[in-house]
Amino acid sequence: MTAFATPENIAARTNAARDAAVAAGRELGLEITEGKVLYELFSVVVHLAPSPVVARVPTVLSHTTTLESLARRQRQELDVAQWLHDQGTPVIPPSPLVPREPVQRDGFSITFWPFTEEDKSAEPDYVKNSELSADLHKALRDYPGELEFLSSAEPRFVREGLEKLEGLDIVTAEDLRRARAEWEVLEPLVSSQAAFEAKFPGVGLQPVHGDSPPANIFASTGGPLFSDFELITYGPVEWDLAGLGPEYEAAYDRGARKNGLRELDQEVLRFVNAVGAIRVIAYLSCADQLPAMVDFMQPFINQWRDTESYAR
Repeated sequence: MTAFATPENIAARTNAARDAAVAAGRELGLEITEGKVLYELFSVVVHLAPSPVVARVPTVLSHTTTLESLARRQRQELDVAQWLHDQGTPVIPPSPLVPREPVQRDGFSITFWPFTEEDKSAEPDYVKNSELSADLHKALRDYPGELEFLSSAEPRFVREGLEKLEGLDIVTAEDLRRARAEWEVLEPLVSSQAAFEAKFPGVGLQPVHGDSPPANIFASTGGPLFSDFELITYGPVEWDLAGLGPEYEAAYDRGARKNGLRELDQEVLRFVNAVGAIRVIAYLSCADQLPAMVDFMQPFINQWRDTESYAR
């Protein structure tokens, strides 16, 4: 039987992440009198007050993630955020007050960012954000860093995550059978650029955010800023619009036309939507670390149930 984290367990994990961030920041020479937790879900975000620095500490990790693999992703994130900032793209860049390198402390891997004031006067506009995502794609086209093809699909984790769900009551047996059948078809296409290009000839590839940029645009008091590039990858632009739906896709296409980019390909969208849905289900194998994930993911699973299986 899987033991799920209790509220007390989660609070202890948050406190440990905060304390690790404070200790790491002090070792880097920052003046810190208090670690203020600003946000916590899959990561804990801590303001290292009074320094104008925020630490981000990933805490809910897949079984295939090691400190070394996490640090490798974080280095890519720091590099692309700095590069975009240097090009004049509106992003949250790495903090200039510490070295641009993840720091490992007490079992956590920590990155440091400037404290940025949030504009709380309006609700997030995800339609507008979808249109802005085309601006990001235009900027990313020239990114010179080396990226793996669809690394953010995490094919090994998805395959093993579905196996770990076998026999648990987190998902139904019917859902799990369908997910595994679909992944048999999808995994070769996310694991091989050549296989993808054979399936979708003529669809251009480029660096993409990797983790739904419309949901990762920070509303700062100085305007919207792109953020959270931990899953930066190389693939079709459709990857960044997975699971959002027609209204958001149309908004992206408006932005693409403004930027002289291609519009979204409907067959590739069907593919990335299917991959995204199976990744959501596989991430339920991490629900022991964050039980709220089960309810949080349910609308995405319900939406997937209403679509035709990719295995047909």
